[in-house]
Amino acid sequence: MRRRAFLRTSAGLIAGTVGPGVWAVAKPASDKRSFTVRPYRPGETFGKVTCVTPDDGFYLHTFYDICPFSPSQRYLAVTRFPFQDRQPNPGDTADVCVIDLESHTIETVYMTKGWGFQLGANLNWGRTDRHLYTNDLIDGRGVAVRLDLETGEAKAFAGPMYHIAPDESSVIGFPLELMNSTQFGYGVPVDWKNVPRLSVMASPDEGLWKTDLRTNQKQLLVSVADLYERIRDPQSLANMVCYLFHSKFNRQNTRIMEVFRAIPRATGRQKLSVLTFKTDGSDIKLAIDHGLWSKGGHHPNWHPDGEHLIMNLRPHGNKLLFCEYRYDGSDFRVISEKHPGGGHPSITADGKYLVTDAYSSEGVVPPNKEVPIRLLDTAADEVEVVCHIYTLGRKGDLGRGTLRLDPHPAWSRDFKKVCFNGAPDGRRQVFIADLSGVL
Repeated sequence: MRRRAFLRTSAGLIAGTVGPGVWAVAKPASDKRSFTVRPYRPGETFGKVTCVTPDDGFYLHTFYDICPFSPSQRYLAVTRFPFQDRQPNPGDTADVCVIDLESHTIETVYMTKGWGFQLGANLNWGRTDRHLYTNDLIDGRGVAVRLDLETGEAKAFAGPMYHIAPDESSVIGFPLELMNSTQFGYGVPVDWKNVPRLSVMASPDEGLWKTDLRTNQKQLLVSVADLYERIRDPQSLANMVCYLFHSKFNRQNTRIMEVFRAIPRATGRQKLSVLTFKTDGSDIKLAIDHGLWSKGGHHPNWHPDGEHLIMNLRPHGNKLLFCEYRYDGSDFRVISEKHPGGGHPSITADGKYLVTDAYSSEGVVPPNKEVPIRLLDTAADEVEVVCHIYTLGRKGDLGRGTLRLDPHPAWSRDFKKVCFNGAPDGRRQVFIADLSGVL
């Protein structure tokens, strides 16, 4: 009889190996329960806005460019934090929860040690409502875990997940332990007094890892050194160490966007670039170089057409604007010269509507620090404010935005609803704006 290997996962759950690098993980006992959804400022919002999480904890949906709605749009995936006033330490667990938007129930389907305050547990839906993917810390490494919501089975894979392929064939990610080297909240908890870092300027052995979800084969898709070779004026990155950060498939599963970050060894500003490449790691293109980004900008995101990206940039060197460009940097245009950019922009498939929020320090935010959820009609070049919502105003933050709460508005799959975070009562909650009657 063959011995079966076991190890401990989050909350002491037992994981048994079912294949090379694959673990089957026990699911926690079900705690499905009903709760009351609550209208948010009825009569004062553009469209109907509802709080869709219970008032018993601290909740977050994943990110502005990750759809929290299941493929059928019946379910919503959220992370529930155990606290919101300090950095998570190794061993702290958060709950992976699924909300039934029809029956108004919530169920904890997994407990994870792999989470942060910006992405939660980085929940990604598969192609159907059956599979939900999360990150976890298993055997000391941040890895992807697939949750089968029908059978209750959980399987952990060999590699990290920042994003899942649209066809659910693979996950990609820079090592989650290294994410904290450039910014907190996007990876997994580490020893904050000894944050893991790379030692060489452009590592040939570290970079974006791709894990095949059918075979569990993990491969280095592109190395940091591969991307460094495509950077304009790489000599300007002397005395810096290069890392990868946001990694995203386009909807067509033809290209991957990668944010490249060069971090000074001592003091100074980061230098950031956007590159794209085919899903096999070939055809690397520089889309935005660090010279343009250094003028000011943030949050590149795929346009649903899979050919272009949108991003906040200062192309004229002064005002931050919503911009669009092709995956190779060509076809650059400003979406609106009239309305200021900012926040976390994403756009509908037809390009007509752009939704974004704002940082609490930006000029569009009033003195009470209630952040606007802004909807730009790109054809009419007019903006509607869906609502204003308080997001803690960085109260009690630990520096570097560690504990901040951003709305991160994310479109539903049919582009009729927007999911976002807020804390009008001081507790992190998740909201949905139904715009089907006003768009």
